[in-house]
Amino acid sequence: MTTSLLEIVDLGDGEIVLQRADDESEPLVSIQFSEETSAYLMDHNLEVAKAMIQAGIQAAAKMAEMSGVEIETSNSSEPPTPRTVH
Repeated sequence: MTTSLLEIVDLGDGEIVLQRADDESEPLVSIQFSEETSAYLMDHNLEVAKAMIQAGIQAAAKMAEMSGVEIETSNSSEPPTPRTVH
């Protein structure tokens, strides 16, 4: 996957997506909560979706690290700086 700025967007119809900020293509991740779940979350859907996306990114990075797959290449000899997507 190429490096780009990602954004979490609440589409207003109950769907929250993770997408590239500079691209109008299909979202990378889409999350929808049922009405029952939204009521349980007391309309904190966006915060829960952010936590879900962050956990997914961390899990994918850990799996890639365990399998020895290099996700990002860098010309620098310095270790990559950890980043958190919000």
